[in-house]
Amino acid sequence: MPKSGSLFPTDDNYTTFLRSLKERIRQAQIKAALAVNQELILLYWQIGRDILERQQEEGWGAKVIDRLAKDLKREFPEMKGFSRSNLKYMRAFAEAYPPGEIGQQLAGQIPWFHNCMIIEKVKDPQMRLWYIQKTIANGWSRNVLVMQIESELYQRQGGAITNFERTLPAQQSDLAQQLIKDPYALDFLIGEDAQERDLERGLVAHIRDFLMELGTGFAFVGSQYPLEVSGKEYRIDLLFYHIPLHRYVVIDLKMGEFEPQHSGQMSFYVAAVDNLLCSDRDDPTIGIILCKSKDRTIVEYALQGSHLPIGVLFLSTPVQTATSPGKQPAHSGATGNRTKYSGGRN
Repeated sequence: MPKSGSLFPTDDNYTTFLRSLKERIRQAQIKAALAVNQELILLYWQIGRDILERQQEEGWGAKVIDRLAKDLKREFPEMKGFSRSNLKYMRAFAEAYPPGEIGQQLAGQIPWFHNCMIIEKVKDPQMRLWYIQKTIANGWSRNVLVMQIESELYQRQGGAITNFERTLPAQQSDLAQQLIKDPYALDFLIGEDAQERDLERGLVAHIRDFLMELGTGFAFVGSQYPLEVSGKEYRIDLLFYHIPLHRYVVIDLKMGEFEPQHSGQMSFYVAAVDNLLCSDRDDPTIGIILCKSKDRTIVEYALQGSHLPIGVLFLSTPVQTATSPGKQPAHSGATGNRTKYSGGRN
């Protein structure tokens, strides 16, 4: 018997009960969809393996795929997965992942056409596995996956010059190094004659694209973010917060070559953020200097003199301008404490 003596639960109890049921149903839906996808991927792999074995052992030619496509579509007209091109993908899929290989198991966790894009565009087995893992971790759509492959994200990951190994604990250093890539591909917004302020405005106007280039977990805090030190105001070009790592990330934009004094200026910004914005729950702030070109030796010498974590990255050569001459670029108005989150899903 209910304590209230009523046949109906209280509003609070019912709301809690309903919420738990909804969450359980959603989890079951996700598990069911994942199970169906895994079965489909396994079926496609088996079909591809059988085609491959028949061609190798019995000498069947390429035209057998055309015949199979017609016969399977005739038998299963409601299914769309047995086209000639898809059967070829199945064969390539089976060829790429021999039985029992970890890549085959992980491939079952992403949609079929994601697998097709990886098979088509990535030939190195280690790189394929890496893109599958990143797709699972970040929830990339097929378009985002293709963009990341074509921008050579794998090759750019962790290639910046930093002092993280010396200035951060070992585990934090590895994680921080994985966050940054070199060069940064910002071709979507800047031209050869862009100035630092143009680049900053362009990045803010295209904040969604820039967050995607930065990677998962970055929250945009503000542009020209003000910091007051000893009665003087200083402004940071771009300020972000990395939610999984619990740390601020300061970005300073330099359209010319890297100069040694740039690391000194960044050290000041990082120290100011650590003292003025960070709480006891935050890990040390990271500084990133984006510049058009850099000499490795000069950067390494400059960073040796800093005890604060700083990285220097190269901006890839742009292909188009963000705005027409004489026009003010579009501005999102995102300054101060306005926050956007890059969750990695699209």
